[in-house]
Amino acid sequence: MSAPLADRIRPSSLDEMVGQEHLLGKGKALRNIIESGQLPNLVFYGPSGSGKTTLARIIAAKTNRKLHKLNGTNASTADIKAIVSELDTFAAPNGILLYLDEIQYFNKKQQQSLLEYIENGKITLIASTTENPYFYVYSAVLSRSTVFEFKAIKAEDVIPAVERGFEFLRNERDEEIIVEDGVSRHIAYACGGDVRKAMNTVELCALASPIDGSGRRYVTLEIAKQLSQRSSMRYDKDSDEHYDVISAFQKSMRGSDPDAAIHYLARLLEGGDMASACRRLMVCACEDVGLAYPMIIPIVKAAVDAALQVGLPEARIPLADAVILVCNSPKSNSAYMALDKAMADIKRGYSGPIPRQLQNKHFDGEDNQNKGQFYIYPQDCPNHWVEQQYLPDAIKDRKYYEFGDNKNEQAAKEYWQRIKGKKL
Repeated sequence: MSAPLADRIRPSSLDEMVGQEHLLGKGKALRNIIESGQLPNLVFYGPSGSGKTTLARIIAAKTNRKLHKLNGTNASTADIKAIVSELDTFAAPNGILLYLDEIQYFNKKQQQSLLEYIENGKITLIASTTENPYFYVYSAVLSRSTVFEFKAIKAEDVIPAVERGFEFLRNERDEEIIVEDGVSRHIAYACGGDVRKAMNTVELCALASPIDGSGRRYVTLEIAKQLSQRSSMRYDKDSDEHYDVISAFQKSMRGSDPDAAIHYLARLLEGGDMASACRRLMVCACEDVGLAYPMIIPIVKAAVDAALQVGLPEARIPLADAVILVCNSPKSNSAYMALDKAMADIKRGYSGPIPRQLQNKHFDGEDNQNKGQFYIYPQDCPNHWVEQQYLPDAIKDRKYYEFGDNKNEQAAKEYWQRIKGKKL
């Protein structure tokens, strides 16, 4: 069985790389480092299919070092020892370049076993990960490496790679492959900027397309659509991408952008993560709409309950209703900010005894000279309000809540200014 097309067509030079212009463009730091031939230890961080492995291969060829590739999911300390045994031998006269893919799956002990060799320069490490290296890579390894973040490749930039893939297959198979208009564009966009997925889809399209009477393969848009369904989803519940989607979902609702919020809701639901969508929706209703429209809280809760009761696919309907309602509602974080201020004071020790009139006092001993609770019942007073101290003495003048500038809170502010007879 031959290697996948993505491997057979892999770029052999920096100029053939797709995307990563911020790293590999003329005059950019990483390109200059590679061209200098003096290679430090590197950590490549970014989504799959963005060119991390390809670049490692190019670097190995350019620096004339023997390349060893390990994958953190199945490699062991024994594999590292086997690589070390080649040092200072004819097998690796210029040193070894170790490409460690998915380093986040290497435990601390395994990562530590590399330290001695990457420190003395006998092994140059290029590690790659789809996760944030500052969370998953051992700090001692990280401190001896330079981190470069790879960006997801724009779909538009993948189109030339798709076209090159079809041309490669024409030459490799020595057959005429006719590609319908729109196929290359569809594959590039359906694969979400993942070049590896795009190449796999190109090969599948060629395999799935029948040969007509004149010996030609005709790749139709319909075949491309069938073979690229859902392939654009970059979603793993344990990945950074998962948390990025959730973050974008809530921030879009907070930013009152219904189109963006619905887009991210769709990504969450397609990824099978309705629970996160429901949770963030409830949080946003309370945190970001809040007192500007308090009734939104039971409304959103009802929509979430309905979604959980009926399940997918119908659950998408009440969730879409709730998301757009949150987007279009006025916003206020006044309650949320008030509580955060109060909790910050508590953590700093700004508190004190509860004022006597608020204590649960029903009986004072005979030796107590200050008898009585002195609490004034507001419901017995005009407008059901009376001025008295509620905060502890140490923070009696502390102000936590500030009225939001929305219609609802401003109406409440006006009411209490009238009752209390002072500016709030």
